Amino acid sequence: MSFCTACGQKTQEQIPLGDHQLRAVCNHCGTVHYVNPKVICGALVLHQNKVLLCRRAIEPRYGLWTLPAGYMELFETMEQGAARETQEEAEAEVAIEQLYCMYNIPRIGQIYVLFKAHLADGKFGAGPETIESRLFSEEEIPWDQLAFPSVERTLRHYFADRPHNNFPMHLETIGTRLDHTG
Repeated sequence: MSFCTACGQKTQEQIPLGDHQLRAVCNHCGTVHYVNPKVICGALVLHQNKVLLCRRAIEPRYGLWTLPAGYMELFETMEQGAARETQEEAEAEVAIEQLYCMYNIPRIGQIYVLFKAHLADGKFGAGPETIESRLFSEEEIPWDQLAFPSVERTLRHYFADRPHNNFPMHLETIGTRLDHTG
């Protein structure tokens, strides 16, 4: 960031007092500009023993399947963000049940928060960011066409947890700055 968003003056990279990382600091008003991870909220939506997936109509990963999820907005809870994204992408109303999976993805500065939920009325469709949405049984999941590692890991957790009817919260780190596998 070359210019301050508060006053428009030039910024300089420096370590602010009491900090430990380089930040863009305004030479004029002293505003410190932090760049922090983004939170992505989404839902593992279940209905009649099947999982709702959306086929992406946007990049990245156009045409691949994902769980409905997206960036959390200001002034909403993570649960509200997951429900809103599910409505926007799959035209589905959901009842959030529990926090289910959380992924640190430091390589791209993101935190994925996925809730276990169920369709409130059994209805779903395709929003503007979705080519199509569909309910899949475990045998029908298009494993080789999933958009993101977080989607695959969440589905694998669910299908491993389902036989025991026990759904603990899963916390993992996917990828680091040094590896490009995440």
